[in-house]
Amino acid sequence: MTVQKSIKRTTKESDAQYVLQKVQPALLGLMDGSVSTLAPLFAAAGLTHQAHKAFFVGLAASLGAGISMGLAEALSDDGKVTGRGSPITRGIITGFATTLGGMLHTLPFLITDLDTALHFAYAIVAVELVAIAMIRYKFMKSPLWSTVLQVIVGGGIVFFLGVWLGKLGISD
Repeated sequence: MTVQKSIKRTTKESDAQYVLQKVQPALLGLMDGSVSTLAPLFAAAGLTHQAHKAFFVGLAASLGAGISMGLAEALSDDGKVTGRGSPITRGIITGFATTLGGMLHTLPFLITDLDTALHFAYAIVAVELVAIAMIRYKFMKSPLWSTVLQVIVGGGIVFFLGVWLGKLGISD
């Protein structure tokens, strides 16, 4: 009996460590990359009306955010006190996930027709936000509807800010 309890406890501890050391840094990066790059990307699309230029703004925002978030996570703590694991591993996971989160909705701007690129990007943003909510639900045990609402409202605010700034900038 004690061996089974020990195995169950070890499995639970292992699962918790995995979430703390891998899932949480990846989720942090994915959320930041998906949300923080929306405003510059959609503002650039609105200001320039050129998909190619918006792509490079999104690329720069994604790479810059990935480097920044990766460094911030790696330098946030050494993992010894918190049990969060290797700072280098967490930094790499967070940086990669941040870049990925920003690039997913940036890639459609490789399409030369701006309207087509925007429609693809809108759909990808919706999928990203739902995926983030599902990851939070599954691994962080957050209530599904509240996490969907939080992620979509937060992402929506940043998205509309970018669109609004893009329109505001061309109205001069």
